[in-house]
Amino acid sequence: MTIAEFQRLIERIYLEQDRRRGLASTFVWFVEETGELARALRSGDEEQLRGEFADVLAWLATLASITGVDLEAAAQAKYRSGCPKCGRIPCACEEAPGGGA
Repeated sequence: MTIAEFQRLIERIYLEQDRRRGLASTFVWFVEETGELARALRSGDEEQLRGEFADVLAWLATLASITGVDLEAAAQAKYRSGCPKCGRIPCACEEAPGGGA
């Protein structure tokens, strides 16, 4: 499944209710799921990790849909050529890993 296919799937499942909830409240749910992912990372439970990563991705996709952003196109535009700061793969920035993001 591509990122675009996943975003469309999440739209079919949740977009109507997420739009009714509104952007601010939906973002709060996203942050809550991110917190659950943090707890799963600490626990190291693989099944819990998979579930929480999927939840965070779903909430991110619905936020993108509510705001009219094609998540796959946005990711490709920013990262297709490598690190947005140094343009290299892997990143050669002096910052911490992921510093270009």
